[in-house]
Amino acid sequence: MTAPHPAVLDYPLAAPPAPGVALPVAPGILWLRMPLPFALDHINLWLLAEGDGFTLIDCGYANAETRALWERHFADTLGGRPLVRIVATHCHPDHLGNAAWLAERFGCTVTMTHGEFLAAHAIVDERAAHAPADTCALFRAHGMAAADVDRIAARGNTYRRGVPVAPPNYHRLFAGDEIRAGGTAWRTIVGHGHSSEHASLFAPAHNVLVSGDMLLPRISTNVSVWPSDAEGDPLGRFLHSLTAYEDLPPSSLVLPSHGLPFRGIPLRIAQLRAHHDARLAELAEAMAAAHAPVTAAQMIPVLFRRTLDLQQSYFAMGETIAHLNHLWRRGRARRTIADDGAIRYAA
Repeated sequence: MTAPHPAVLDYPLAAPPAPGVALPVAPGILWLRMPLPFALDHINLWLLAEGDGFTLIDCGYANAETRALWERHFADTLGGRPLVRIVATHCHPDHLGNAAWLAERFGCTVTMTHGEFLAAHAIVDERAAHAPADTCALFRAHGMAAADVDRIAARGNTYRRGVPVAPPNYHRLFAGDEIRAGGTAWRTIVGHGHSSEHASLFAPAHNVLVSGDMLLPRISTNVSVWPSDAEGDPLGRFLHSLTAYEDLPPSSLVLPSHGLPFRGIPLRIAQLRAHHDARLAELAEAMAAAHAPVTAAQMIPVLFRRTLDLQQSYFAMGETIAHLNHLWRRGRARRTIADDGAIRYAA
């Protein structure tokens, strides 16, 4: 019989490190925290001590504030020792932003999955339906107000603000690959839905999981539909990907990209599944009550019951489409496209 999981997550560390300070969290593993210019105002980075340097997992957003903090870490935390490897869990700006800059500075390689490497270049170069105009067209078809679409268009390519240069080359990471870093082996766990080919790393010897954005302790990671896969089911892929973490020891220390380190993987997976099940049920109920097909824009208030700024509305739109597409792909909703291109869903 499987032992019941605890009722609450365990947070062994009460507070994050101060800016410019590194906090030990496990043998040979240091925790750095960098600021973000968003409502989600931070990202956690992880340094793994090598004999002559460090492996870095994730890099922070490429702005002046983060790079100033990096200069402090070069002098104080690294103590003149180099980065010998950079691992990017995925291509989002808070994770990949400084990768090319750091790799050039230290002459080291960026390690990441193929899907994330290609996605970074597609977004920077605005190729393969990854341009802002493609996103605006998708959101317009799903009912976003013209004024909001225009505001998103006016921002231009915001990805380039956080990732001014994508790494020109990389070391390819596959699911199941083993990386030796910090004196121990780390097994690669690949997940989907939040991004194309997200990599988490698990060290059995330390019982530590660097989860990236796949397992966060207090918020559910964004799962959105984007123009390059407009009819896709990223939520289904995300929920399926969680099964890869279910066999990890429940006592594992999880080092997430946002929030505090925690223990309680089975509980957190159960919470995430219950969260999305509840949101899907609410959407299905709202569609049934509408008595007419609805757009994703009309359903945003069902999932997000608060005032959203433009950045939050951008991701709320993608996430609402993802939930509606999941219902459609599972046969729980119908999806229609009108002659004018408007996309609607019905129970």
